[in-house]
Amino acid sequence: MTSQLVKFTSRVLTPSSRQRILSSSSTSSSMSSFFSTTPERPPAHAMLTTENKVKAPPMVYIAGEEMTNYACELFTKEWFEPYFDISAWERYDLSCKSRDETNDQVLHDAVEAGKRVGAIFKEPTITPTAEQKAEMGLTRSFGSPNGAMRRGWNGITISRDTIHIEGIDLGYKNPVLFERHAVGGEYGAGWEDVGKGTLLTTYMPQDGSPPFIVDKRDLEDDHNVVVVYHNPYDNVESLAHLFFQRCLDGNITPYIVTKKTVFKWQEGFWSTMKRVFDADYKEKFEKAGLLERSGGDLQHLISDAATMQLIRWTDGGFGMAAHNYDGDMLTDQIAQVHRSPGFITSNLVGKNDDGSLIKEFEASHGTVSDLWHLHLAGKETSLNPLGLVEAMIGAMEHAAVLDAERNPDDNEKVIAKDKIFNYTKTLRTALHNTFRYGQGTRDMSGPSGFTTEDFIKKVGWRLTRYLAAQYEEAPPPKLTEPDLKFRRNYNIDEEEVNKMFVRFDKDKDGFLNYEEFTRMLVKLNVAPQKEASEKVPDV
Repeated sequence: MTSQLVKFTSRVLTPSSRQRILSSSSTSSSMSSFFSTTPERPPAHAMLTTENKVKAPPMVYIAGEEMTNYACELFTKEWFEPYFDISAWERYDLSCKSRDETNDQVLHDAVEAGKRVGAIFKEPTITPTAEQKAEMGLTRSFGSPNGAMRRGWNGITISRDTIHIEGIDLGYKNPVLFERHAVGGEYGAGWEDVGKGTLLTTYMPQDGSPPFIVDKRDLEDDHNVVVVYHNPYDNVESLAHLFFQRCLDGNITPYIVTKKTVFKWQEGFWSTMKRVFDADYKEKFEKAGLLERSGGDLQHLISDAATMQLIRWTDGGFGMAAHNYDGDMLTDQIAQVHRSPGFITSNLVGKNDDGSLIKEFEASHGTVSDLWHLHLAGKETSLNPLGLVEAMIGAMEHAAVLDAERNPDDNEKVIAKDKIFNYTKTLRTALHNTFRYGQGTRDMSGPSGFTTEDFIKKVGWRLTRYLAAQYEEAPPPKLTEPDLKFRRNYNIDEEEVNKMFVRFDKDKDGFLNYEEFTRMLVKLNVAPQKEASEKVPDV
């Protein structure tokens, strides 16, 4: 009986949040932490003030254009510049105009800088169509910069993970991790439009041994498109280690996705992943109990089956690794299940010559042209910057780690790293709490949601409060109501209370949601009535 009563909970934050009420069996301590507006107090050396700015470590900042560029400029000025000296950031403008004026030299410079520095934040950029080329007056249509970056940074994988805000249902209940092989496949394909004839694909070994024909086919149609591409597999072992370690760290069950039953050439991807798993990770996953849902071993999924499981496994708690193209398609599907691409991270991981990891962070969405045109027309916009902020947080944290590792005897670098990690954790709390309090952008809070500018200001206000609160000598006391059972006049028939609970728990899930709770109050004739003026929560 008491277990059901303990589960009675209501997370009503504002009237606009009714649809996001969660029923949870969290303990009272975790609930207290969840609703705390004052983050945990960090070590004194990790605290920040606007009077003593932190020297931010070197980082490459790649600027894009349109609405996302505007939003990034706003929150960098509002949130980051008051606490950080960002003079060590190297900024490269990858707008179409800049690429055209420099004959794309700016892209080459940005790639070189990224390789040298190792930590990169990238705003969304435009790959111009023929129509956009004419509109912008460009001398030529520039291709996506992603290929040059992946090659220049020895790209291994593109990590794409779901973003979660505790207390708000976005799609998957628990994290979903994805590793997309960063090189090879259709994206680097050579192709030609040809007529009838014979196509020979010939391999010429670098060691001087005799060449041989990989494929020969007769083309009998008048119109054919021939395509040639390859998949470099040397870095799949590195991808495997990154993937399995991330899954272990996140308590995630791993799966490998290919179409090897039909595309026999994909067998090498699976066999390498399986070999690394068996040698270095299987025992660890077994001890962690993470293989129970996959039959006790690393499971292979045919790509067709993976598309179905992504829709069915909405509890999350799984990770997938796949080839470049499959990874691109499947992560788009994950984004749709998990609300939108704005709630998915995108992190290119490469390896430098010294073995250190190069990491580039960006949002999974584009420049949001529709809102940009509204902004140019002088109209209100409401851009949700969550994906952009997560990318900035990731880049800053990686920059801090690299700087500390490269300067192990410099205590100031270690202190700066701790300050940055405290700042990013506090920023994330301020950002998420703003959504929880029903003060989000309109994609989350409806027509009454904040504009782009007001949301950024609101998060900045909350961030300032949270960072300042860390300097309090002691956290404010947490007041809790004593258990009513200790009252001398406690004479409650708990069995009858339990019957009432079951009566009003219409969906029999062991919880009362907002609608069930309201129905109960009305039925019992104890529902509060509206007053002349309703008090607005001071949040």
